[in-house]
Amino acid sequence: MINITFPDNSIKVFENIPTGMDVAKSISDGFARNCVAMKINEKLLDLNQTIKEDTCISFITANDDEGLEILRHSSAHVMAEAVLNIYSNAKLTIGPVVEDGFYYDIDMDPVSKDDFGAIETEMKKIIKAKNTFERKVVSRNKALEIFKDNPFKLELINELDETQEISLYQNGKFIDLCRGPHIPHTGMIKGFKLLKISGAYWRADQEREQLQRLYGISFFDKKKLNKYINMIEEAKKRDHRKLGTKLDLYSFHDEAAGMPFFHAKGIEVWNALLEYWRDEHKAAGYVETKTPVMLNRKLWEQSGHWENYRENMYTSLIDDEEYAIKPMNCPGGMLLYKTKAYSYRDLPVRAGEIGLVHRHELSGALSGLFRVRAFHQDDAHIFMTPDQIGDEVLGVLKLSKTIYSRFGLDFHLELSTRPKKSIGSDEQWEEATNGLKAALDKYGQEYFINEGDGAFYGPKIDIHIKDALGRTWQCGTVQLDMALPERFDLTYKGRDNDKHRPIMIHRVIYGSLERFFGILVEHFAGRFPLWLAPVQAILLPINQDLSEYAEKIKSELDACKIRCEVDKRSETLKKKIRDAQLNYIPMIITIGDKEKQTGTLSVRTLDGKVRMGLSMDEFISSVSHHVKERILDEKIL
Repeated sequence: MINITFPDNSIKVFENIPTGMDVAKSISDGFARNCVAMKINEKLLDLNQTIKEDTCISFITANDDEGLEILRHSSAHVMAEAVLNIYSNAKLTIGPVVEDGFYYDIDMDPVSKDDFGAIETEMKKIIKAKNTFERKVVSRNKALEIFKDNPFKLELINELDETQEISLYQNGKFIDLCRGPHIPHTGMIKGFKLLKISGAYWRADQEREQLQRLYGISFFDKKKLNKYINMIEEAKKRDHRKLGTKLDLYSFHDEAAGMPFFHAKGIEVWNALLEYWRDEHKAAGYVETKTPVMLNRKLWEQSGHWENYRENMYTSLIDDEEYAIKPMNCPGGMLLYKTKAYSYRDLPVRAGEIGLVHRHELSGALSGLFRVRAFHQDDAHIFMTPDQIGDEVLGVLKLSKTIYSRFGLDFHLELSTRPKKSIGSDEQWEEATNGLKAALDKYGQEYFINEGDGAFYGPKIDIHIKDALGRTWQCGTVQLDMALPERFDLTYKGRDNDKHRPIMIHRVIYGSLERFFGILVEHFAGRFPLWLAPVQAILLPINQDLSEYAEKIKSELDACKIRCEVDKRSETLKKKIRDAQLNYIPMIITIGDKEKQTGTLSVRTLDGKVRMGLSMDEFISSVSHHVKERILDEKIL
């Protein structure tokens, strides 16, 4: 007899050895149809595996995030099988699940989106067949025999430890090297679509074979697929690269790949973001600092970056000494701390820096403002005593919420723990991780744990914001560090008059200003709130004779720090209004003879309202209040 314990601690007894599916069906057939996999002792397993001893079990269903990941993993197998059915000479490499779907890297002749229809048709046949996914464990020799014609699979097999179990999955005639688990059968894939294709190198090595990377998406529900496709179409309309060109905000040039150029209008938005950042940080007790963009190798060796981050750093030889352009601001922050002697009474010290950093990214990875080589981080380093950890982490989380809320952005939290490549002792990592956990528990918002995804010098809390389309972006981070203060011998005098080591927080909220800027462009679809808009008002004289008067109005608005322009083109008023609306200018001010005679303004706002006969004082007062309070609502007047 086998005793199965469920999450609610209820127990069922099975006379014969059951599979996971048998256990699921014992609850109900409807429940079983919705099950994707099972979890035993925190290990994910296929539902067709047998349970040979008493155990605790939980099920992964189509409603769970893990269930969707498993579906997409299985979808990658289906796509690979379809490709092999059409392109017999293709060689499969690896096909993982990624944040938004899945992909498979395949050694084959180049294909294009025009070929997607044939591949999707073949996938539909495989899905309709409802082929089951069967797991097989084989010897190394057997695996080498099965994949003898695929050099990529042979390479992967030969790298496995001699004692390591080799598992394969077969659905229909298709077989692949895989850990699993998989959905019970291909018919569970209800909605799928191939999205794009790109080039990739085997093992990300430019010296190795160039592959075709096919991306796809899949769901348990076709309605969710349609919703996703609609979101993708909306995202295309909001593409920050296109909107940046349309609104004259920034541009990209081959002469400085991955290093964006900001135009005058883009700088207006940039400065508004920085002014807001400075206001909130000053109110939260931060001081602002600045450190050099280039420092010598000795410093980077001391910080650990030379050993752990060298491949991403740009270097130069100066006076026969090797220097590196900073990829991070923290080592400079260490040197600033050491310029003074601190007492426990002086702590915490909160020092912010808008630091320009450079990181080498492969050219194929560059993507508008989202993936660049030169960017500004809104860094801050907080130096504190051990008993201040909780309050300081909470302070950062509360400040993050204040700032994100100003843009209408929600967020969720993730705790990332020690990676394989790291510095510091086990004791330091345990203390730092427990400190972050305690602060998160006190903050009271649900959080997720990412095992092994911390920074090399400490665990971190990652803050993932959600934009208007429901997409998530990791922007803010709170990293607790005990290693760098030790490496740089940072100290403070304690109550006992002895020297003690401060604890340090690295944190960003915008993250990369460039990336955050791009996110906001897409979040607002270029239609910025008044306080962020590069041009807040445009003056439209109805004829050339009124241009001089319009310039006089502009001077008064300029004096009140209201960003405005005069459209003197010889176009019709209707076209000027239409152009201003297409450029998302929040306030369109029409200047006619009546407005000049009465000294009033006629204002059209983006919410479609028109206010006539406004006095200049009334207009300036309303607009100034709206901007000062950084209000999101389009209702201005």
